[in-house]
Amino acid sequence: MKHRLATFALVVIAMMSISVRQPTNAFAFPQHGQETGTDAQHHAEVNKRGDQAMGFSHEKTSHHFLLKPNGGVIVVTANDPNDGASRDQIRRHLTHVAEMFSKGDFSLPMFTHGEAPPGTDEMTRLKADIKYSFESIDRGGRVLIATDKAEAIQAVHQFLRFQIKDHKTGDPLDVGK
Repeated sequence: MKHRLATFALVVIAMMSISVRQPTNAFAFPQHGQETGTDAQHHAEVNKRGDQAMGFSHEKTSHHFLLKPNGGVIVVTANDPNDGASRDQIRRHLTHVAEMFSKGDFSLPMFTHGEAPPGTDEMTRLKADIKYSFESIDRGGRVLIATDKAEAIQAVHQFLRFQIKDHKTGDPLDVGK
C-alpha cells in the first residue's frame, strides 16, 4: 500500500511539473526526419519523462510495440548485450507495468506522454477481460497483452499504435501474426 501511494504521489508531482501544451491529433505525426520544431520538442519531452518513469535511458535501449490478433506485445531490450544494468532495470520496469496495467492503472504512459494515450479508458474499463504477462527475454523483457474481447483488442491496438507513433519506433501499424 505504501509503495502504491508513493508511486501515485510521484506521478502526481511529476504531472504537475509538466508544461501545458496544445492538444495534438495523436495520429497525425510527420514522417521520420520531417519533425517540426514543436514535434521535436514534444519527442524530446516524451523521452525525458519516459526515462524518469522507466528508470533507464531510452538511448541505451530499444522499444517495440507489436500488434497481434489477440492484443499485442511491448518489447524493451538493452542495445548493448553487455549492459546488465539496463537489462535488469527493463525487467523491473516491465514487471511493474504488467502489474499496473492489470489493475487498470495507466498513469506511467500518461506521465510519459503528457496525455492519456488513446485506448486507455477502454482498457481500464475492460481490465478484467485483458491479461498482461511479463516475460524475461535476452537483454530485457516483454509484456504480452491478450484478450478475446473485440472491444478490448481494438483499445489495445489504439494504445499500441499511439506508442509506435509517439515514440517513433517505426514498428508496423498493422496487425502481425
